[in-house]
Amino acid sequence: MIPSTAVADKPLSAVPLQYPSLYKNRVFLLLFSASTLSILGNAFHSLALSLWVLQSTGSAKMMSIMTISNLILCSLLGSVTGTLADRIDRRTLILCSYFVQSLTVLGIAFTLTQPSPSFLLIICLTGMVTAAGQFQAPAFQASLLTIVGKEHIQQAAGWMTLSENISRTLGYALGGIFVAAVGGAWAIFVDGMTFLMAFLLILAAGSWSSKSAAVKPAKSFKQDVAGGFHYIWGHSFARAITILLPVLSLFFLSCLMLTQVMAVQVWKAAPFQFGLLEGSIPLGYMLGSGMIILAGSRIKHRGRVVSASLLLLGPLYMLLSVTESMNAALPVILLIGFTFSFSTLLINIILRLEVPEELQGRMFGVLGSLMSVAPPMGLALFSAGADEFGVASVMFSAGLLLSLFGLVSVFKLEHIRKYK
Repeated sequence: MIPSTAVADKPLSAVPLQYPSLYKNRVFLLLFSASTLSILGNAFHSLALSLWVLQSTGSAKMMSIMTISNLILCSLLGSVTGTLADRIDRRTLILCSYFVQSLTVLGIAFTLTQPSPSFLLIICLTGMVTAAGQFQAPAFQASLLTIVGKEHIQQAAGWMTLSENISRTLGYALGGIFVAAVGGAWAIFVDGMTFLMAFLLILAAGSWSSKSAAVKPAKSFKQDVAGGFHYIWGHSFARAITILLPVLSLFFLSCLMLTQVMAVQVWKAAPFQFGLLEGSIPLGYMLGSGMIILAGSRIKHRGRVVSASLLLLGPLYMLLSVTESMNAALPVILLIGFTFSFSTLLINIILRLEVPEELQGRMFGVLGSLMSVAPPMGLALFSAGADEFGVASVMFSAGLLLSLFGLVSVFKLEHIRKYK
């Protein structure tokens, strides 16, 4: 249990909870390590499984079946798993999820070693991994405020986001090398072991207090699901965040795809330059996240910073669409990653501060559903547009739409803009 109540001569309710700094917070450090390991291993798994499907079947249709089935699971489970995270002990939910993911991923690795592995079985096992992840994610995200307290939430969220980006980027890079060296089955086996290690780290962390777990639910599960949607719609911050983050993720990932196409078709990037492009956005995001971590409470007008970043993203993509060379594009791409961190990370911090702890599971569950569906829709729309009208024109249009969205968000979602 993280909070300390050292004053004995006062009632317990009158003693303010004291949270240790992050580097002394054992529970946070163990959760941080578990998250980093699982994301790193999952990058191995995703890359290896995608390569196996394409190499074994030679069919993009089979790959799309797996992707679509996972998206359906994510969209259907978000509100349910988020509600569950608000009703039962979140640590127990995280432990069960990691354990199921470990066993299931190891099952996929074993299946790939068979002479004629069943594609249907792999689809089912992958669906189980996705479903277990949907139970783990809202419980994990909603636990952060409980473990570090409001005074450390900005630094904690920053470190978690920074670690996630580094782990995912490094995981894909190392995963490609690992798959080429020893094969996909062993890469997936590594992912299964990282989930097992994450399970052991959460187990070692011990229990942490949770307001949602401490009070027995008085309402039915159905009422809690409906209550979560009612809160999101009725609360200005929650409603604004539910709009902002999915739309930003849709534009960000779609424009990332368009940037990659422009690098090949327009800028004629050499392999080395393409590698720099792939690293520029994560590097920019990491630099922005690092500045937010270092600044801490010195950022006094977070709403204005978020608004400024929203207004800047669209014009940056419009500028990128008219850039004529790879060397000129790289600084713009780096700045896009940097700017994007100030909108998304600060919005996540506001979410954790403004949404009551007992509702955060539902909030993250609904957000997870929307953010799993929105980017693929954007990718399908913008990729079709790029084939029809040209990638530079579509990139400019995307930047223009994002600029309009930023303007509407800044002026209509005033609760975000005025947030301190």
